[in-house]
Amino acid sequence: MTDLHFECTGARPEPFGASPTLLFGLRIEESDHQPVHAIALRCQIRIEPVRRQYEPEEVGMLGDLFGEPSRWSSTLKPMQFAHSSITVPGFTGTTNIDLPVPCTYDTEVASASYFRALSRGEIPLLFLFSGTVFTGRNGFRAEPIPWHKESSYLMPVDVWQQMIEEYFPNSGWLRLRKDCLESLRRYRSQRALSSWEQVFQELLATAGAKGGD
Repeated sequence: MTDLHFECTGARPEPFGASPTLLFGLRIEESDHQPVHAIALRCQIRIEPVRRQYEPEEVGMLGDLFGEPSRWSSTLKPMQFAHSSITVPGFTGTTNIDLPVPCTYDTEVASASYFRALSRGEIPLLFLFSGTVFTGRNGFRAEPIPWHKESSYLMPVDVWQQMIEEYFPNSGWLRLRKDCLESLRRYRSQRALSSWEQVFQELLATAGAKGGD
């Protein structure tokens, strides 16, 4: 049976994507040097929060995901980041490819909220591989990729921040219920505010003033 080994070698933003995308470098080795005609590769990527330390300001931003820090020993569970699929061209021995992974800036998605909370350091990721490899020295056969094939990778937080800045320069967005958005629109119209930034700045200033009373 074909023996494949996978290693994540790096990550960078996709500079020409229609939507936020990271490119993860993968090194694939077939240790028996059997010819590989192609691979229909599937990859599940998980975040493993327990594998890193957190700065005090990061702890304060992660309460919505993990609760109070006193509970983190039981709440820092792996979370889903992404799924991706790609067809790997034929090779013998070793090949290197880029795996495109679509990303979101939606803060309602746990992975995006987690990434947004981190200020520095690395993000511990686990790549879980599956799919089908097409091989055969004298002929052609299809073999499943065993479910235990995986690779760990520490992605620099800077890579995520760079991608977000490229696709959403100096900006962000929130997904709101329709009734909440309509209320904000009425508030903006009644006060003739020229931008959504002014709406939120005014509301925050009002909330801050009330909090100081």
